Amino acid sequence: MSTSKLAWDDFRLIKAIADAGGLTGAAAALNVNHSTVFRRLGQIEEQLGHALFERRKTGYVATSAGEEMTTLASRIDEDVTAFGRRLAGRDLAPSGDLRVTTTDTLYLHVLLPIFAAFRAAHPLIRLDVVMASQTLNLSRRDADVAIRASDSPGETLVGRRLANLNWAVYARADAPATEAESHEPKLLFRRDWVALGDPLGYVKAARYVRDHVPAERIALRSSAVLGLTEAVEQGMGIGPLPCFIADQRPGLVRLLPPDPDFSTGLWILTHPDIRHAPRVRAFMDFVGGELAKRKALLEGAV
Repeated sequence: MSTSKLAWDDFRLIKAIADAGGLTGAAAALNVNHSTVFRRLGQIEEQLGHALFERRKTGYVATSAGEEMTTLASRIDEDVTAFGRRLAGRDLAPSGDLRVTTTDTLYLHVLLPIFAAFRAAHPLIRLDVVMASQTLNLSRRDADVAIRASDSPGETLVGRRLANLNWAVYARADAPATEAESHEPKLLFRRDWVALGDPLGYVKAARYVRDHVPAERIALRSSAVLGLTEAVEQGMGIGPLPCFIADQRPGLVRLLPPDPDFSTGLWILTHPDIRHAPRVRAFMDFVGGELAKRKALLEGAV
């Protein structure tokens, strides 16, 4: 048995499993994958040479060793919380440069006013915003924080899922769905469509158009979502668009409700090594909270 290499995160993991009574709840509480919790629990038990939980049909029940570890984790958590309160009382203002990566669509349609409000609240933090569809590597410090659409944000990153980015099929406002199309959506494939081009071919909505719409009905392909929105508004064709963009355009109308198959998670993420840096924590708390307030817009529920 060896306890010399136990880390605080090991104690947090055991406490999370004990609190949740299983791996799924612990994974949600820690913002990691179920498989990560399962693997790390096995490693800790192997390192200690003791089982920390009994696996029962009703869930995971801590053994005596697991209870001891959970109790110690609770005490450490209380000490850390108390330290945080004392530190906050010193009124240390976060400062410095912060590099943020996101997409142009999120930046222009949702994030810019939030960033302005953040700067008003934290004038000593300077933002360097990198707009890129590709994923910048947070591990190499290409960016400090990422606000990205993803279903698999990476096990090595920390953060939280804020909402689902939902898409729906839209048309120009003067060309709504006919009664026949409303009853038989397949009739929409007889219209002209606009679609995302090859650079964004991995997007779920792009795959849908590629798989269902005849090639001769695709009037335009765009390498940017913004361009696609403008094309629909100009009447070049119908097409799937993010609800948070299209629902803010009076010149567009939904032909179909948001399609769950197009949905992608919206995450705010950073690297574990810098998550406690004051400027990072301040940004993630502020922006994450503001985006959570806009969940209805992001999910097309407005």
